[in-house]
Amino acid sequence: MLKNLCAAVLLLIATGAHSQNKLTPETLWKLGRVGEAALSPDGKTVVYTVRTFDLHSNKGNTDIYKIPVTGGQPTLLAGESADETAPQWSADGKKIYFLSNKGGVNGLYVMDASGSGMKRLTNYGDDISCFGISPAGNRIWLTRDVKIDKNAHDLYPDLPLATGRIYDDLMYRHWTQWEDGLYSHVFVGSFVNDEVGNLTDIQAGEHFDTPMQPHGGSEQIAWSADGKKLAYTCKKLSGKEYAVSTNSDIYLYDFETGKTENISASNLGYDINPAFSSDGNSMMWLSMKTPGYEADRNRILIYHLDSKKIIEATAGFDYSVESAKWAADGKRIYFISGINATEQLWVYDGRLRSYPPVMQLTHDVADYTDFSFAADPKITYAITTRMSISSPSELYKTDLKTGVSTPLTATNEAVLKNIKMGKVEKRMVKATDGKEILTWVIYPPDFDASKKYPALLYCQGGPQSTVSQFFSYRWNFQLMAANGYIIVAPNRRGLPSFGTEWNHEISGDWGGQCMRDYLSAIDSMSNLPFVNKDKLGAVGASFGGYSVYWLAGHHQKRFKTFIAHCGVFNLESMYGTTEELWFTDYDLGGPYWQTPKPKSYTQFSPNDYVKNWDTPILIIQNEKDFRVPLGQGMEAFTAARYQNIPAKFLTYPDEGHWVTKPQNSVLWQRIFFDWLDRYLK
Repeated sequence: MLKNLCAAVLLLIATGAHSQNKLTPETLWKLGRVGEAALSPDGKTVVYTVRTFDLHSNKGNTDIYKIPVTGGQPTLLAGESADETAPQWSADGKKIYFLSNKGGVNGLYVMDASGSGMKRLTNYGDDISCFGISPAGNRIWLTRDVKIDKNAHDLYPDLPLATGRIYDDLMYRHWTQWEDGLYSHVFVGSFVNDEVGNLTDIQAGEHFDTPMQPHGGSEQIAWSADGKKLAYTCKKLSGKEYAVSTNSDIYLYDFETGKTENISASNLGYDINPAFSSDGNSMMWLSMKTPGYEADRNRILIYHLDSKKIIEATAGFDYSVESAKWAADGKRIYFISGINATEQLWVYDGRLRSYPPVMQLTHDVADYTDFSFAADPKITYAITTRMSISSPSELYKTDLKTGVSTPLTATNEAVLKNIKMGKVEKRMVKATDGKEILTWVIYPPDFDASKKYPALLYCQGGPQSTVSQFFSYRWNFQLMAANGYIIVAPNRRGLPSFGTEWNHEISGDWGGQCMRDYLSAIDSMSNLPFVNKDKLGAVGASFGGYSVYWLAGHHQKRFKTFIAHCGVFNLESMYGTTEELWFTDYDLGGPYWQTPKPKSYTQFSPNDYVKNWDTPILIIQNEKDFRVPLGQGMEAFTAARYQNIPAKFLTYPDEGHWVTKPQNSVLWQRIFFDWLDRYLK
């Protein structure tokens, strides 16, 4: 039965592959998306998730597979119509625990390592979002939503059909959700013979979330080696205090005393993702030092449980840590960090005779996004997740001594084997201040240097988010190249992986050097004989959308068209309607009503330059985007059409800052390329 299901899924993914040789929006939705992976305690088997989509039904489904570390065909372990996620091995490697939303509620399940004997372990009537089993297997933590605040129906029960929301402080909405009075809390209990005992809410009565919303997960909660302590991440602030601060902390809950201690109180920036060493002596977490600066250098801090002393493991390391895990022996820490527009695997080892005591392990033109170890310290490899501009995420076996990675999964081989990708080239472009800008250039398949091609300047969001080797399902460089465009994607000022100085240069200077970097990159490429200088476009999302709006008022006839997705247009109205005010406080210099007024508002707001607009523009803005609210795109569209500039407005009532639903995404791509082709071909 399982083998037949596995074959059916692989056939579904492969459908149509042999007849295609060009990447299309529809092809992207045939790709299986490799997700969470966990290496078995003995290091012999990997369990992992794959999410597939059906474009016709407009739905996706996540299943759990396993594969030997020696390679071979994957086996489907859990593949019902429900989503099966978050697989974790039991300490003896005989069982796999996971979450499933079968029946409409996310619950905890267990199955044998073979996939047999599947059984539901919880029936709470509400969702479990994350879970973790103690090393000894006798305790468990779960996260569930708890209702604490009253809503309009609680206050006025005689008005059951009223739809009003009532708020008296900030953070009343976040990313895509309105505040609803529910908070995610950590519950702990015994776990004997796969039975969850009575649960204790260790955050009872608190108006705070763990994991932190909206993007946190199980990485923010960790067991101690002996299972007597639980560390968790939480930002114990509310209202305005929450809106203006990044001050999250690491809390240590003691099972014997029932008390909770804040062990990172001295730091006023982000503290997240605790993890205990296997010897039980130490704990680490990731920490940003600067309050309010969400793109600060992420450091690894190590806390010694006996002395309560904290040291920075990455002192002297000029790059930001993305994720980190202890080695099985508890003596080293492996982590992912960006360098030169790629994400690589590194190791911290205090025994290294270098400063800082870190070493880069992998050196691929690719992005490593996750990794997993075995419990046996003698095993010298990790299972890593890797992608590139030309290939979606797959699992690799990475030698921890040599850094060499060998492919383990080939989830999308059947779809991609007949798809021809364009050449990806690294170019160094001279900036106006003499520094060099690493720029990825992606050429159309079958590129012919004797011909001329239209070119797109890709403007990255963030604003501090690397133009790395990511494989995107929306801003896919190879898809753009397959449509006959040369893509110019510069790592302009303000992007990570080039050191803290380069990363920080954008804050308070949105319309400054970073915009000159963009123009340097496109000017450098447009002077080449195979680029049609009269057919240039600029596209981008979020801060990239801001960049498009800014360039529309300053490009001096360089571009023939623009596309801005969920971009910031009016800095004053953005400040008054966004939610994470710590970001605008730091990057823009604070509120616009200050005296003197920050120069961001007087010099760098795109709406002040719409009198210079003269170029067709496509504007996309979504109704559930509370980071960059809908009004930003509406203001820009009004400014364009009022001046009789050709413009189009695309909006989705059910999407936030991104476009995640299959048919919405395909529509997005069709509008995107129809617009470009109209003006650049």
